Amino acid sequence: MSRVVRTSLTLVAFLASGAAGYWAGQRDLALPVLSWLRTVPWLSENAARASVDPKAAEPVIYYRDPDGRPAYSAVPKQTADGRDFAAVHAGEDVGFAGDARTPQAAQPAEASATGGAKRLLYYRNPMGLPDTSPTPKKDSMGMDYIPVYEGDDDSGSSVKVAAGKLQRTGVKTQTAAERIIVDPVRVPGTVQLDERHMTVVTTRSDAYVNKVADVTTGDRIRKGQALLQLYSPEIAAASALFLTNLNSGTREGTLGGARQRLENLGVPPEAIAEIEQTRKVPLSMTWRSPRDGVVVQRNAIDGMKVGPGDVLFRLADTSTVWVVADVPEYQIGAVKVGAAATIRLRGQPSELFSGQVALIYPQVASDTRTTKIRIEIPNPDGVLKPDMYASVEIASGSGQPVVAVPDDAVIDTGTRQLVIVDIGDGRFEPRDVRTGQQGGGFTEIRAGIASGDKVVVAANFLIDAESNLKAALSGMSSTEAMP
Repeated sequence: MSRVVRTSLTLVAFLASGAAGYWAGQRDLALPVLSWLRTVPWLSENAARASVDPKAAEPVIYYRDPDGRPAYSAVPKQTADGRDFAAVHAGEDVGFAGDARTPQAAQPAEASATGGAKRLLYYRNPMGLPDTSPTPKKDSMGMDYIPVYEGDDDSGSSVKVAAGKLQRTGVKTQTAAERIIVDPVRVPGTVQLDERHMTVVTTRSDAYVNKVADVTTGDRIRKGQALLQLYSPEIAAASALFLTNLNSGTREGTLGGARQRLENLGVPPEAIAEIEQTRKVPLSMTWRSPRDGVVVQRNAIDGMKVGPGDVLFRLADTSTVWVVADVPEYQIGAVKVGAAATIRLRGQPSELFSGQVALIYPQVASDTRTTKIRIEIPNPDGVLKPDMYASVEIASGSGQPVVAVPDDAVIDTGTRQLVIVDIGDGRFEPRDVRTGQQGGGFTEIRAGIASGDKVVVAANFLIDAESNLKAALSGMSSTEAMP
């Protein structure tokens, strides 16, 4: 159908409907006219459509693709397969937000239906440009400015977003809740022996080593196991005096002084008991291990002469070891004594060991700007060996539940932090917050929102930008309203 024919049909339908309305008052002529109109098929069809749908009588603004694709035309048009474009009348125009725009005539009625008449504040640009008007107007594309009523612009910061736009922009919310935030501190460390579980074997007088037991560095020994035999002239003289007092039945005081001298020379209690039983002074004394552990140093050699204080053996108990880690200076404030720690050996990455921070050393290394911390680890199987490298993960935080939101909810501008709060009914409001510790994908909120508030975790930058734009437009409208 050509454009001329379509235009003629539209004009005829309009004239016909108008003529019918006029001549309906003239009873004598109404029936003949209406009878003639019914004889024209296409004319009667258009008149019926106009009576059923009042919008059909409104002027056509443009034509759109019948399948809803973004294809428009100012004149009638057909698709590639011969289908007509759908006519969009003045009352059926839709906006870019996806929601049908209310005709200007219906806006005041709709505002009153929602709770009384609302005062019209201004009209804003439909494309979001910083342009307002105190009276209705159109933009360069022919789109009507959107009216803003009192109540719709009650806050310069809040913004209302249509449901369809929320879905298209991917806005997602999550409830702020109380949770324990754990931010692990990961630092390197080394395994070291527990200084409190180390012992040295030595003498307190000049002596000669007669024989060393078959014990070498790295051997595990038991308490009471023989280590070496040595001869000391001073120990032998004290032993002879002790034996003389025993044989002569000397008073207990004198006998006790001789025993005390042997103990002062470091003679083991087992050797003193042997003198009492055998009533003989042995040529050499047997030195035994004072604890269970591992031989970490052996200096004794058969026939050597040793002086007072010379270390013959160094023993260590490895049932408990230390892991000493170097924490950077800027992270030491997050580490507390008693904090849980997880250790992973570089030689055995699949096995984890657990312990607690026992001590934070009181000084900072000037060359590395790190502070050492000490973690005690049970080591009953001896898997942890001295000087092994380890990766240490220390749990930080207060351990108390705090109000927290996902990291994506916080917008950091550099000078302030804010979150977008869903206040219901499609409205969103930016709020300044004071943040705290971060960890595990969550940020502590110390002020600004409370537990239970819904915050935006996706597309919050878009809402923030629209909120700032709305605040700017509100300021402009206030300025325009001033005389």
